Amino acid sequence: MPRFSVIVPAFRVQAYLHACLDSVLSQSFKDYEIIVVDDRSPDACGPIADEYARRDPRVTALHLPRNTGLGPARNAGMARASGDYLIFLDGDDTLLPDALQAIADRIGATGEPDVLMYDYARTYWSGRSVRNVLAAHLDESGPASFRLTDRPELLQLLMVVWNKAYRRAFVEAEGFTFPPGYYEDTPWTYPVLMSAGSIAVLDAVCVSYRQRRRGNILSTTSEKHFDVFDQYDRVFAFIESRPPLAPWRPVMYRRMLDHYSALFASRDRLPPHSRAAFFRRATASCRRHHAPGAPAPRRALLRHGLMRLGARRTYRTLSGAQRLGGRLRRGSAAVRRAVRSTAHQVHYRVQLRLPLRSRDAVFAARGNRGFTGSPAAIEAKARELVPGLRTAWICRPVDAHTVPTGTRHLAPDTFAYWTALARSAYLVNNAPFDHRLVKRRGQVLLQTHEGTPLRTVGTDLLDRPAAARGTDFEQLLRSVDTWDFSLSANPHATLVRERAYPSAYTTLEYGSPSNDVYHRTGPADVARLRETLGIPAGSTALLYAPEHRDYRRSQRPVLDLERLIRVLGPQFVILARTPHPVAPGCGRRTPHPRIIDVGAHRSVQTLALASDALITDYASLMFDYVNLDRPVVLHLEDIEAYEAARGTYFDITAFPPGIIARSQDELFDIFATDHWRGSRSAQLRAAFRARFCPYDDGYAAERVVRRVFLGETDGLPLPVPSTARRTPGALPAQEKRARSWAQELPAGSALQGR
Repeated sequence: MPRFSVIVPAFRVQAYLHACLDSVLSQSFKDYEIIVVDDRSPDACGPIADEYARRDPRVTALHLPRNTGLGPARNAGMARASGDYLIFLDGDDTLLPDALQAIADRIGATGEPDVLMYDYARTYWSGRSVRNVLAAHLDESGPASFRLTDRPELLQLLMVVWNKAYRRAFVEAEGFTFPPGYYEDTPWTYPVLMSAGSIAVLDAVCVSYRQRRRGNILSTTSEKHFDVFDQYDRVFAFIESRPPLAPWRPVMYRRMLDHYSALFASRDRLPPHSRAAFFRRATASCRRHHAPGAPAPRRALLRHGLMRLGARRTYRTLSGAQRLGGRLRRGSAAVRRAVRSTAHQVHYRVQLRLPLRSRDAVFAARGNRGFTGSPAAIEAKARELVPGLRTAWICRPVDAHTVPTGTRHLAPDTFAYWTALARSAYLVNNAPFDHRLVKRRGQVLLQTHEGTPLRTVGTDLLDRPAAARGTDFEQLLRSVDTWDFSLSANPHATLVRERAYPSAYTTLEYGSPSNDVYHRTGPADVARLRETLGIPAGSTALLYAPEHRDYRRSQRPVLDLERLIRVLGPQFVILARTPHPVAPGCGRRTPHPRIIDVGAHRSVQTLALASDALITDYASLMFDYVNLDRPVVLHLEDIEAYEAARGTYFDITAFPPGIIARSQDELFDIFATDHWRGSRSAQLRAAFRARFCPYDDGYAAERVVRRVFLGETDGLPLPVPSTARRTPGALPAQEKRARSWAQELPAGSALQGR
């Protein structure tokens, strides 16, 4: 007897059925059977089912003699099922990787409930995937299993059959079957949940719910939507047949009214000539099943009352007034934004005619984030070294708390923001400033960039449309023309950027100020950072920081972190800095306890300091991380696709900062054998550091400030030789040797005595 019977009804889904069945057969959990029910489909669904049945004994192809509809097709599949639990999957949907394993684990952990509810994500034809907005209702805290009366809010979730697993013995004992019709899920899901002796939830996305552009029966304009009335009649007949369920009547009545209202309001469901008839049927159904008492919003109560009274014209007038009110509110908001923007620009033009403030400096980081990156390091050093300097930081209000005391916070696109851009003598950013910026004579603009470029940037993207994604290259070059200084971390970055960003600026090859913190942080500070992030004492922390994929419209997980953490063992934790859920298999809201989601963490330098090793692919973080002299592992499973879409400036496989893995299994082997931190890893890291970090010694910010703000061109702090640099956690003897070297510097050196 298999653990799961996965029932897949198939009708006119030949374009999607392969992906559906493959998503099940590729699951890491293998104890299941698949029953594909060919509902007399006129396309190739039947032959596809037969093909899979020949290839895999777990697949059964069941061919119905005539087309019966989705409900009866599922009944036919249930009649053949032998698994402990029933899972229904529509032929155009898919299971996410490891979904069955997550479902099996949760069933075991919650005591074999009658029903397990899990989450889904809507996947659109464009590739965009959006998780269910009511996912918070699947919170796993509280009792492992419960009855619906304990958590009635679960009824707010999408009442469909395919986001639940059902204990087959419970279904058979209750005699549940699907009726024919469009809305066959309705008289199945409500009775099942009301009758279940135990329900559990799984806070994970397990199903990808395909949103087809055409062909979805529930999005088709048809009078078949009148079927909803018969289905709710079945729901209320079920309640009447079981007196203990009578308290659910008011709740079902409200759910029914909401459903009718949604159908009537939808412009693509009912043919225009049938709308009046639909409203009359809805009124009759409301009067037949009238059961007030369940709470509802005031606006919904008004609509429900009008529907029960049969006041269609008043209902339509009210709905039209609400839509008009919404449009007016949106229109007035747009007008307010336009007026405010015009006022800001008038103010800015006035400020541009006023004198520059020679002691004012404005700083910002990409995306107007908080106080971070090289601009932050330069700002802090400038306040220390430049007498009378007044600094301001542009960032979103939500990040204002990161701005240090003594530095003014500027919210973007405010009067104060435009005043600062117009009159400050110094402008520092690691990304372009507002495209409406007018560079004034006497203003000094410093572009610090972000890291060392491995992947193609700037005008080198002209022949790479997948990566350029509509970049306005003329605007890009206008922005480049405003630069006075371009900061460079190493000779490689200098050569790349002077070609990719052609203009008349001066390159400052001084190192990366954002890396100064690596050379100024001691073991005690690192220990505090690890404690703040929740890294258990004695654990080995791996920072996982993959790069964005230009060739993908949606950023799918590249590495299965849950599988990796199982391979690594209990002494490891993973700091996951990813653009997707930290448990890629099923998109859990609550990750594995040893996977710490740091995707929203402001400072990547803090994460680097707190970690013991880095796992990445093409991220420029690798160039900075080697300053710490800690292992780096590159996971390059899709390097051919990445090279074709984005391109890189050199072959990272020929000159890597550490050990390379070409697949997940290879990555697991690297950690299982300790190859990730062996002598070969150290040799590669040392060579990489020597080439790309020649100026990173803890004084890059000081060199920048002395050159840009103080105008010094001679006597700047020289880079400390790599043999004398200190690293976080260095032994006291090592630090003593570094101090002795600094004392031997020539008189007048800015490093002397540090």
